[in-house]
Amino acid sequence: MISVEGVSKRYGDVLAVEELSFSVQRGEVVGFLGPNGAGKTTTMRMITGTLQPDEGSVLLDGMSVSDDPTAAKRRIGYLPESNPLYEELIVAEYLDYVAELRGLSVDEARSGVAHAVEETDIGAVFYRPIGECSKGYRQRIGLASAILHRPEVLILDEPTEGLDPNQRVEIRRLVNSLGRERTVLLSTHVMQEVEATCSRIVILSRGRLAAEGSVQDVLASRTGGTRYIVEADGDDVAGALALLPGVTGHHSEQLQGRVRVSLDAKDDAELRPDIFGMARDRGWTLWELHRERASLEEVFRNLTAEGAGGEAAGDAAGDAAGDAAEVAS
Repeated sequence: MISVEGVSKRYGDVLAVEELSFSVQRGEVVGFLGPNGAGKTTTMRMITGTLQPDEGSVLLDGMSVSDDPTAAKRRIGYLPESNPLYEELIVAEYLDYVAELRGLSVDEARSGVAHAVEETDIGAVFYRPIGECSKGYRQRIGLASAILHRPEVLILDEPTEGLDPNQRVEIRRLVNSLGRERTVLLSTHVMQEVEATCSRIVILSRGRLAAEGSVQDVLASRTGGTRYIVEADGDDVAGALALLPGVTGHHSEQLQGRVRVSLDAKDDAELRPDIFGMARDRGWTLWELHRERASLEEVFRNLTAEGAGGEAAGDAAGDAAGDAAEVAS
């Protein structure tokens, strides 16, 4: 549905996005990750047609976005990080205004607004001024404005930024619901949202692709191993565990009459049945046994550890140009 092919974007001397390529299939919810200044917002603006790439191309369902940005925008719903709302307007007035900007007919506007209000559950504030609505409701209003023209693709830039934990859960559920019928590209810094919401991830670092794939595939390819934690009381616990097939290293410490062992193993090794069987056969008292894998947050930090460098300035420059273009569009 979305194909980014060798895209680069400069702001003066700053190279914000460099030869970036990735794809999003129809019906996927894809997490778009990267540190501040990695080029995420710039890339999202190029996908929506708000900015044009200096090199490469962005295809929407096989058609170049640059060839007809207006046609592309009819198929895309975009919620920018700033979520620009007119606070003096009543929610109903604002959604009618967005429908008018979208060029919807009276019947299309009425149907689209009603459907968006139902999907985002903002009926309680429909006749309230936007300025009086909570941050959570404002995000819902922004989402309603992004989907009222019934787009096939949703581009969401930090939709839970600034929300409290309860509001984050509500928006996460909403994004899950919206993703059932649409292709979604979701930018966020909250790894729990990615694991709970996204079927696949794309990670940027300094304007380049750092990793792409399902969460499990990225974790497996980047960690290179698994760790087992065993706490037991018995004879020669650490020595026996270290000899298990697949173990690549171990560390042990004494804890109040029992021993706690950390076993490093090959990623495809599953040692828990063998450990349990060994404890049974040797008469150990097994206090703890669990398998650890690197978290998505750890993998993200490792992939982007070198930082964003100068792209922060590039994304900031793109924000200024993009915000003006977004209001106009």
